[in-house]
Amino acid sequence: MAHVLIVEARFYEHLNDLLLAGARAAIEEAGHSHETITVPGALEIPGAVAMAADTGRYDAFVAIGVVIRGETYHFEIVSNESARGLMALTMDGLPIGNGIITTENEAQALTRAKPDEKNKGGEAAKAALAMLALKGRFG
Repeated sequence: MAHVLIVEARFYEHLNDLLLAGARAAIEEAGHSHETITVPGALEIPGAVAMAADTGRYDAFVAIGVVIRGETYHFEIVSNESARGLMALTMDGLPIGNGIITTENEAQALTRAKPDEKNKGGEAAKAALAMLALKGRFG
């Protein structure tokens, strides 16, 4: 049984609740355990994953958050840099599912977050578990 850490940037609580529900359900359905920690924003997720990985207590990680385009360039920075940070950690061998959704508006985010629609939280958890299985195969 794997122990998975869900790292969430809890800016849009109602959307995060949906993403978390999907992620937790997927992890539990696969027979694994999980913990959840909250960070201030999506930019902090990669750092939190890196710190948690150093403890050796977690087998895989799921990044959860919502970034909705605003009127400034900040959207691109947050979207790109959080993804870049997670990808760098993945390239270092950490099994991570990226469930940070980036959308133009809240309606798009809602569709992607709902477990009975696009279920991006569940998909991210399944991706993390798939990468963990692959790591086990190679390692």
